Amino acid sequence: MDLGIAGLRTIVTAGAGGIGLEIASAFARAGARVEVCDVDEGALAALPQSDPAIAGSLCDVSDRASVQRFMDGALSRLGGLDVLVNNAGIAGPTGRVDQIDPEDWDRTLAVDITGHFNVTRLAVPALKASANPSIIGISSAAGRFGFPLRSPYAAAKWGVIGFIKSLAMELGEFGIRANAILPGSVDGPRIRSVFENKARERNLSMAEVQAMALSATSLKCLIPPRHLAHLAVFLASPVAGTISGQAIAVDGDLQMLV
Repeated sequence: MDLGIAGLRTIVTAGAGGIGLEIASAFARAGARVEVCDVDEGALAALPQSDPAIAGSLCDVSDRASVQRFMDGALSRLGGLDVLVNNAGIAGPTGRVDQIDPEDWDRTLAVDITGHFNVTRLAVPALKASANPSIIGISSAAGRFGFPLRSPYAAAKWGVIGFIKSLAMELGEFGIRANAILPGSVDGPRIRSVFENKARERNLSMAEVQAMALSATSLKCLIPPRHLAHLAVFLASPVAGTISGQAIAVDGDLQMLV
């Protein structure tokens, strides 16, 4: 099935590695023109080998001057914008709220929710000129459940959903769709780090923490990153032309976060 992705001008934040690279590569394989930004200079340097179809630039989404430079360059090179994927995010600290360092709280929200604002505000004028404009925000299962020992991350990811739903209402008159993807425990280094940190806090093994997390899902498995990428491509396609304001979980039917 041809989803009509070919030629779509696409920006993916934090797109040089992990979930972001999976999403960027899926768009590139479908024929989109893709620009990514990232703070990981090593991952950016590896892009010509990991996916030579993707152009990458250094950018910290929490730094407005850095975002301005990236967006000016990317929009100029792409000649406009059809798809914005706000993927940039950090795991943040693990611990009870009274143990959280305020600087860790501030940094988590600066990247995980304010970063979405910093990029989106500069993308909207270009999206208004697109024939198929869409914004996709990567939230989390933590955006619909409480997440013990991870309050900064959960607060930011709930914020992403509120931001996306507001964008859908504000920008619908311009034909701009806005949707959120809510991953569960996605296979990769980040979730292993989260499990390790929770294991230390609870005096358990990482295997025990992972088993507890997966026991709260119907499918009892970690989520392959490609499943998120497939959904992002679909949501950006003309086939999904009337889907907006949605928060869509890709989590193996998660019932709770533990």
